[in-house]
Amino acid sequence: MSDLTGMSAAALGQGIGKGEIDPVALTQAFLDKIAAHPLKDRIYARLTPERALAEAHAARHRAELKQRRSPLDGVPVSWKDLFDTAGIATEAGSKLLEGRVPARDAAVLEVATAMGLVCLGKTHMSELAFSGLGLNPMTATAPCVNDPEAVAGGSSSGAAASVAFGLAAAAIGSDTGGSVRIPSCWNDLVGLKTTSGRISLQGVVPLAVKFDTIGPLCRTVEDAALTLAALEGRDAPDLRGASLEGRRFARLTTIVLDDMSPEPAAAHEAALETLAAAGAEIVDLDVPEIAIPMQDAGILYTTEAWAAWGEAIEAAPDKMFAPIRERFEGGKPVTGAAYLRALDRMEAARAAYTRATAGFDAVLCPTAPILPPNIDKLMEQGEYYVTANLLALRNTRVGNVMGGCALSLPTGTPSCGLSLMAPPMQEDRLLRLGIAAERALA
Repeated sequence: MSDLTGMSAAALGQGIGKGEIDPVALTQAFLDKIAAHPLKDRIYARLTPERALAEAHAARHRAELKQRRSPLDGVPVSWKDLFDTAGIATEAGSKLLEGRVPARDAAVLEVATAMGLVCLGKTHMSELAFSGLGLNPMTATAPCVNDPEAVAGGSSSGAAASVAFGLAAAAIGSDTGGSVRIPSCWNDLVGLKTTSGRISLQGVVPLAVKFDTIGPLCRTVEDAALTLAALEGRDAPDLRGASLEGRRFARLTTIVLDDMSPEPAAAHEAALETLAAAGAEIVDLDVPEIAIPMQDAGILYTTEAWAAWGEAIEAAPDKMFAPIRERFEGGKPVTGAAYLRALDRMEAARAAYTRATAGFDAVLCPTAPILPPNIDKLMEQGEYYVTANLLALRNTRVGNVMGGCALSLPTGTPSCGLSLMAPPMQEDRLLRLGIAAERALA
């Protein structure tokens, strides 16, 4: 049964629907594999085996009655440890929240459970989701599938590792500045950042509510489409017949190509050549206006983060990894006037970006300009940590400050991803473009 843990979520769901896969046996196979895995304690913060098996038994019964609730009914997934789970600790990777046990599930978990997803447990993450690296010496640092001595990417680090190491069929994470896409990129997965406001944040531990979003980390674009649909309680988009022929893409040149490591740079150029060979038109595009909110990110993000967590941090500063705490503290001196002016500049940049990209099907850029850094080096060299964190988050943050949706795809080069960005609420169209690009890149 253990070979099932390497299948896509879509294939597992199809097997359940055909009566070829028993959801209970499938869930037990994942639980057994997790229990035996040498890196499990760096990936899962805690498991929910009783819940998982109860949900799997219910899924088995629905399958026998031909009353499955979704294509992924009975498929086991992991949840980042900032989604409230009733009666199970939800600590968001922080000692500040140690022992916090919510009374009910997050709204998105309630919907996903109603659609039949099986909750395996909660995955490790960056403290309070405020790092693109996934380094967390306070709880655990998840491993990168391509180098266990390197970080997995953050903040949905354990989420990515759970799928990449075959310990979940899919994972649910959050993305405020790249926290779904960076770990997806570095672990050769598909990661979808949804539009702000699309999925309810009720019962989700906040970082910066204006930018916080929920999204899946998966093996395939089809899995991402099915998982998104389950999170929203709706039918999945039809991805059949998707093609790159005649599609027009903008290759963003502003900021995102600066200071790139050789491997991501080469992988990006090769990926663009592949898409062009599949029929896509690719046009270089400079949008200088986006540089302004990118420079303002320290105001926009840290102000919201400090508003949410400043009191708790000041009450127990030693409970935080110093580089994370210092990043939060950057929001303390920002005035209300400075924050509002930064918001106005961001809205003006969004308008300019919308005008510049209106004639394209999607905007392309490398998901991350660097490879996953070594854990020991990050711990030993404070300046390197700061530089690596900001660089890791730089490209993905474009999608957050511009307010759209974004999809990261593996390029075939380990830990190198290609991002496709689309306007707000265009996830279904983006997924169709994504599956066509995925086929070309494969």
